[in-house]
Amino acid sequence: MATAELGPRAAMAVAWAPRQPGTPAALAVLVALVLPGFSAAQSFSLPFRRPETCDHHQYFDVSSLSCAQCGANQTRDPLGVSCVCLPGFRMVSNNGGPIICEKCPENMKGVTEDGWNCISCPTGLTAEGRCQCPTDHILVERDTNGKLFSEANCILCDGSENSFTAANIFRNRCVRCEPTFIQTTKSCTCSEHAILTGGLCFSNKGNFPPQAVTTWRYGQHGSLLNSEWFSKHLQSAAAACWTYSNLTSCQALGNMCVMNMNSWSSATFDACRLFRFIFENTAGLGTVHSIPFWRQNLPWLFYGDQLGLAPQVLRTTQLSTNFNFKSQSQNLKLKFVAASYDVRGNFLEWRTLEGGLLQLCPDTVIRLNAAYNFGTTYQQNCEIPISKILTDFTSPVFYDVYLEYTNENQEQHLWAIPILNLNLQHNEIFVNQDSSSAKWLLTRRLFLVDTLSGRESDLGSRPRVIRIASKLTMSISLIPNTNSGNIYPPLITVAYQDVEIQDPESQSVMVSFSVRYEMNQEEAHTQTNIALGVLGGLAVLWSLLKTAGWKRRIGSPMVDLQTVMKFLMYYAEDLANVFFIITTGTGLYWLIFFKAQKAVSVLLPMLGQEESFVTYVGCAFALKTLQFLHKLVSQVTIDIFLIDWERPKGKVLKAVEGEGGLRSAAVPVSIWRTYFVANEWNEIQTVRKINPLLQVLTVLFFLEVVGFKNLALMDSSSSLSRSTSSYIASYSRILRYAVSTALWIVIGIMQIMFFAIFYERFIEDKIRQFVDLCSMSNISVFLLSHKCFGYYIHGRSVHGHADTDMEEMNMNLKREAENLCSQRGLLPNTDGQTFQMSISNKTRQHYDRIHETLTRKNGPARLLSSSETTFEQSVKAYHAMNKFLGSFIDHVHKEMDYFVKDKLLLERILGMEFIEPVEKSIFYNDENYSFSEVLYYGNEATILIFDILFFSVVDLASQNFVLAAFLTYLQQEVFRFIRNTIGRRNLASKTLVDQRFLI
Repeated sequence: MATAELGPRAAMAVAWAPRQPGTPAALAVLVALVLPGFSAAQSFSLPFRRPETCDHHQYFDVSSLSCAQCGANQTRDPLGVSCVCLPGFRMVSNNGGPIICEKCPENMKGVTEDGWNCISCPTGLTAEGRCQCPTDHILVERDTNGKLFSEANCILCDGSENSFTAANIFRNRCVRCEPTFIQTTKSCTCSEHAILTGGLCFSNKGNFPPQAVTTWRYGQHGSLLNSEWFSKHLQSAAAACWTYSNLTSCQALGNMCVMNMNSWSSATFDACRLFRFIFENTAGLGTVHSIPFWRQNLPWLFYGDQLGLAPQVLRTTQLSTNFNFKSQSQNLKLKFVAASYDVRGNFLEWRTLEGGLLQLCPDTVIRLNAAYNFGTTYQQNCEIPISKILTDFTSPVFYDVYLEYTNENQEQHLWAIPILNLNLQHNEIFVNQDSSSAKWLLTRRLFLVDTLSGRESDLGSRPRVIRIASKLTMSISLIPNTNSGNIYPPLITVAYQDVEIQDPESQSVMVSFSVRYEMNQEEAHTQTNIALGVLGGLAVLWSLLKTAGWKRRIGSPMVDLQTVMKFLMYYAEDLANVFFIITTGTGLYWLIFFKAQKAVSVLLPMLGQEESFVTYVGCAFALKTLQFLHKLVSQVTIDIFLIDWERPKGKVLKAVEGEGGLRSAAVPVSIWRTYFVANEWNEIQTVRKINPLLQVLTVLFFLEVVGFKNLALMDSSSSLSRSTSSYIASYSRILRYAVSTALWIVIGIMQIMFFAIFYERFIEDKIRQFVDLCSMSNISVFLLSHKCFGYYIHGRSVHGHADTDMEEMNMNLKREAENLCSQRGLLPNTDGQTFQMSISNKTRQHYDRIHETLTRKNGPARLLSSSETTFEQSVKAYHAMNKFLGSFIDHVHKEMDYFVKDKLLLERILGMEFIEPVEKSIFYNDENYSFSEVLYYGNEATILIFDILFFSVVDLASQNFVLAAFLTYLQQEVFRFIRNTIGRRNLASKTLVDQRFLI
């Protein structure tokens, strides 16, 4: 019985509950009682209705968000959200919900203004069923104590001289007539001998302003539109301003001139021409604050139309405020204020620009106000729907912008901010779009959105065209050679865009607001050009010296085309270093002096002024790439031969092929030592003093994780961290280059110092280990990087043999450690094993004759498929080369002898040899292991600078440090692979070591 009383859902819950483990039946019953209408298939959708979709007998119910039917004898109100009684019916009940209407009796068909009573009307009814009175009469329905009359009264207002009254717009009071009517006609009517315009009455005998053109020009092609606002108010505002010096009318006239883009032409009498007509004919009224462009009673709209006036306004006067970045004073922000006016000329209030007054794009207050932090380059862009603009800007607001500052006497003053309106036309010419500031015409007043001028027939209708300030830029210029942060008056540049309204819901417009800082960069450009000229001239001299040294090293005294090309190559290499030094120095200068300054003395170059800097970086990269490829090609084409000093240890009997007999032959010398040394040389070809992967990752870590990239932001902060709620300025390409380059150089130098001071001393020194390996293997390395110049590593064992067992090898090492044997040097009683060689042409020619046979079949990779005769010839050539070079080192050939000497200090500095090897070759002692110059190891500076420039160019193009780091590491690996691959082939070709043995 109880279950039945609960209903079917409760019964279902009780029946279901016992089947569920751990769920009390009482809980299921409670759920069924609390949520009686819930089911799994319940829908939460409803029809979408708007107030305008309801018909005349329906209203929009705000509680159910749907159309509801009005009651009997009712229709919806103008807003569509409630119902009102039909004409001839009065309200009986209205408590905020549904109303009740009752028909009025036949003798009282009218309804009172409040709708609650019926009344008799003496002169007829309006369409709404209210009493109607003649012109200049007011409707009176109650006596002074509120008692309702049975019949309404229409009372004529007294327009005689004693009263001068007329009915107000609501027809319920008599008020004093408009003053111009009284002053012109001594009555409340504007007679036929007077002029009625805009609700004002003017005498036709006075100096009345000329008839104005009320069309409104819009669009790029100057299309015309008959503006309802201009038609109603332009002539009357001009007449009231001219005749009566009416302050609001003068302001309204000025606003219409601003709505017309401050444009004027001698051929058209439009709003601005009317304004200038009044300005020119009221000179006797005097000026305001001794400003010649600001006439008494008139707004200040123009600075004058004299050529060359704009540069004087913008660059003649300097503000006394000392702006700074890090001081505790108040001069860290630009304090802009604006006097605001409505479209009718009424003054609204003084407003600060903070809070986004001139910024159409919505954002947080912190980010909006960041635009006025001194030194912060600000950029804000967004796309705004036209529907939102129509909703938010029903009427334009006009602003006269000022900068608040303190003068020398510590008094608060305002400095008027000039406006550069790019849409202004003077005699049909867009003068403010000219590159020369001498032709500019500066103005004073601006607005953000005008949705009023584009209304054609009715001011309450939707505009046909709206005008939007799509681009607004504030420019702040630093005074040259200032050390205290003084600036010229700021300039606001505004560009307007006209949008024809078609479908506001789908249309939108792009708007931007920016603040940029600039200073005269001519001095910096001049200094950069001087540095480039001086260093470029030194680079020419240095390249000539290098070319002369190269000519010595190839043994050719003739100046030919190859010499010219080599000079150009050397000059490209040196010029790359010049560009790198200049760009790095310039970047660090801006980084240090801009970020560290307190009193402002320098400002960053603007984005357009960075182009020359980016060009220099591009030139440095292109030339450094040419140098890198030149060195790469030079390294993979060197001549190298491994001299084996090992001698046979006795003789063995060997079968003679074809003869069937035996003969005595020398014991073959093992080739494995040569293979081993060749493998070690192959491994050290791309050894570097830094770890490329560690370098890239460390630079990226400091930029992205630690936050060094924030130093490249175009603001005054030198903090490495930024709040997510604060405004993040745009990046300066110069500062990005400076920060990343500085990190690359510092981290690279630290790696090189660690490698040289710690790693090579206590862990592993592969270059010196290779020299030691040559000595232990009894192998010398003969390198020719030029035709007559190269390097020699003396690896002749002091023990006579290296092809021995472990016991003898250990004994030899022990004897050497205890100084029980001779030293390893080429010369007796010396340790010098590495030399630079300057060989004679005769020696080189003999080397080439043997080498030609050695490489006749393009290296040993094809030996297995070649004929036996060719193989034997190559083996003979190898032994011949080994014998020749060994005998050359042993001074066997008196006509091709050499001597050993030290290089002069000047020779080392210049990288060239003063003595030409005519009769004898020259071996220069080389304690610095300069043979590494044919390896990556000896060209670390070139490779590091190339990596820096590659990283910088990618970042400048993409503004992405992560992408730059990835591509830099990728190119490092690609070039390392190319260097290893081609270098291995060259090594195999020149030394007769099969590539299959080069691991």
